[in-house]
Amino acid sequence: MTTAGVLGKVIAVLRAANADRYHPVVDELIAGGIRNIELTLTTPGTLDVVHQLRAGVGDCARIGVGTVTTSTSAGDAIRAGAQFLVTPGVAVGPAELARQHNVPIMMGALTPTEIMAAIECEADLIKIFPASTVGADYLTQLRGPFPDLQAVPSGGVDSASARDWLAAGAVAVSIGGPLIGDALRGGSLRDLAARIRKLEQALKSGESC
Repeated sequence: MTTAGVLGKVIAVLRAANADRYHPVVDELIAGGIRNIELTLTTPGTLDVVHQLRAGVGDCARIGVGTVTTSTSAGDAIRAGAQFLVTPGVAVGPAELARQHNVPIMMGALTPTEIMAAIECEADLIKIFPASTVGADYLTQLRGPFPDLQAVPSGGVDSASARDWLAAGAVAVSIGGPLIGDALRGGSLRDLAARIRKLEQALKSGESC
């Protein structure tokens, strides 16, 4: 994960009607300072555009593929050029492929049992999902038995809660709808830029607390 500046701790999640909607939004995210972008396999055509998007962003950002649920989808994503994988839950097959190909994997988990299973799979990061159902204090409690937990909350995270999660010890936050808004449906890119600035300001204010 690319971690320069406060926005380096943000993974932007893109879920669209079709992958042809990605390009202008990815450009705007990078212009605003977002450096980690997750494309979702629930978006038709995602694997067809990974290489093209990577070529466009160069070293400015990392392009990963999420909603990986099987060994087959993990292999397809790796061959398409994904720089990291994201699963919604514990997934042994994708973890094994990720290790074989030296591709980082962020694995979804919520309960302590699931977190232990993800750690056993050697996940690089643990996606606390769905994060909005538990809140940032949940991570504070988890850090008792899991002091070194590399946690990334995902699901319903917005600017305010992102600050709280990072203060509770998250290494990054995964943000979809609250950041992207309607930009993938033809909405204003200027409004997207404003949401990026709002997020950056919120995270900077959290650092100063």
